[in-house]
Order: sequence, then structure tokens, then C-alpha cells
Amino acid sequence: MMPYLPAAHRYDSMQYRRCGRSGLKLPAVSLGLWHNFGHVDVYENYRAILHLAFDAGITHFDLANNYGPPPGSAEENFGRILRQDFRGYRDEMIISSKAGYHMWEGPYGEWGSKKYLIASLDQSLQRMGLDYVDIFYSHRPDPDTPLEETMSALDLIVRQGKALYAGISNYQNKEAEEAIRILKALGTPCLIHQPKYSMFERWVEGGLLDILEREGVGCIPFSPLAQGLLTDKYLSGIPTDSRAAKPHGFLKETAITDERLRQIRTLHHIAQQRGQTLAQMALSWLLKDPRITSVLVGASRPEQLADSLRCLDRLAFSPEELAQIEAVLTR
Repeated sequence: MMPYLPAAHRYDSMQYRRCGRSGLKLPAVSLGLWHNFGHVDVYENYRAILHLAFDAGITHFDLANNYGPPPGSAEENFGRILRQDFRGYRDEMIISSKAGYHMWEGPYGEWGSKKYLIASLDQSLQRMGLDYVDIFYSHRPDPDTPLEETMSALDLIVRQGKALYAGISNYQNKEAEEAIRILKALGTPCLIHQPKYSMFERWVEGGLLDILEREGVGCIPFSPLAQGLLTDKYLSGIPTDSRAAKPHGFLKETAITDERLRQIRTLHHIAQQRGQTLAQMALSWLLKDPRITSVLVGASRPEQLADSLRCLDRLAFSPEELAQIEAVLTR
């Protein structure tokens, strides 16, 4: 196996954006390991994706305890490649993980208790072979645990040196505002919020982005391509190698309606007029907003990631283009 040597000019073409009012900058495009990095996937393929990402200036790699499948395997595989290929480059990386969804049996294996969050992070660090992660998230709010307990766990984790920054994910407006307030009072400001946001999922525009801007918190949307719907993959239906066709995927065939396919094809036409692929335009559409710190993309092949990265070549939209897109999304 050939040793990996990062590209010498890897920081030349990437854009880096300040995360809220913190001292941390993130690449405009970050790599998420939600899919395609588990034990069910091909090692040589996801290793090549990670190499391409780092060579292109992607410094932020986003994981969670339950990513795989099976749960935990994405962290194990990432840790293996860290030791094998990136051993001397840890300080050039932002590595994040999360806990909140089901991970092990019994009453302490999910949600937002201090017991679960701290135990889960300890397991994540062991899987990846790390002393600390850069960002640790509460992956979802817990309806049965006081928010003060969940946030105090994040505060404790940062004070213990197991994470440098605290974040939240999947928090709605009121929950996010309260979590940010509690963390600020504890002395561990909330660095970043990771919501689901794309052309097809726009709830964050109903106040969350304004809250984050006011409080100086970064925003990194996950599923910015709607789990692949906002790509060329579905222009002719559902291909056999798509997420919708996988038995362990989260995108279901029932989500791909005739109306959705008409929207995808019209957006594809607008993207072509802009000289972009649909995926590139969908990412550019998010990044046009200065409140967006980074977009969190996934990839099943290196070529997909390379395509997504070209969104940086054209981030500006004319008023006419924005009006065209809005008409498609709201009809």
C-alpha cells in the first residue's frame, strides 16, 4: 500500500469562514461521514475520499457515535485512516462527533443525560484513537432530560479537555435559543448548530438563522443535497446504487414523488444555465448566505466530492436566478 502524502498546495483553493464570533474558521465545504464509511462499505473507496478531501483543503471531518453501519464503525474506520495516513496532520484537522441517538441497550444508551453523553464520547475517542475531538455535539434535544443537564455535560466535557468546543444539532428555534443561553452562562459558548437544511428543507429560515446570527453561533447544514435528491442521480428515476435503493438508508423511495422529480429536473435546467451541476448549485445556494459557516457534504465516490467542491467556483446568484429557483421550490 502506497504511503499517503498530502498535496502541497491543499489550502490554496478552499475558502475558510469564521464560525460565528469564535476564533475558529471552517472550510466552506466540510466532509460528513454519516454514510459510506461503515464496515459495510469499501475501505479503498472511503480512504480515497478522505485523501481527496484533505488534498482539496477540507479540514473538517464530521462524525457521530452511531455512524456506520454498524453503529460506531465510521469512527473506527476514520481512526484507522488517521493512524495510517494522517498521523502527522492532526493539528490541521477539525474532527467532530456527537451523541444523542440510540447507541447501546439499556436506559443510558441514547438521548441527553450526562451519563450517556460522557460515556459515549469516551467510547468515540477510543474508537478513533484520539485524546480529544475539536467539536462535540448534543445530537438531538431530549424531551425527558432537563436542558440544563445536557448543556452542563457539554460544559464538563470541554472543561475536561475531551472537546475544544460545544455544539448542538437538530434543535428547533426555542430549544436552540435556550441551549445557547445556558452554555453562555456556564462559560462554554455554543460554537455551532448543525441543522438539516437544503432547498427542500427550509425550516431554519423561520427564525433559527436569525437566532444564530444574533448570538454569534455558526451554522453548518447537514443533508444540503437532500441525501442525494439535489444531484443528477435522480433525473431519470431511482438508480439501483442510490441511497433510496439501499435497505439501510434513510432516504425512502416514497419521498421521491412525481412532483419532486419535476422540481429536480427544473432545478437541473437552471443549474445548467449557470454552468453548474445541480449539486453544485444547491450547495452554492446555501453558501450565498453569510450566516452559513460551512456545508456538510457526503460522498459515495471521490468523483462526487470533486463535483461538490466546484460549487466554490460560483457562489453568486443574480436576482433573476434566485427568483427562478424560488418559483420552483414554492410551487
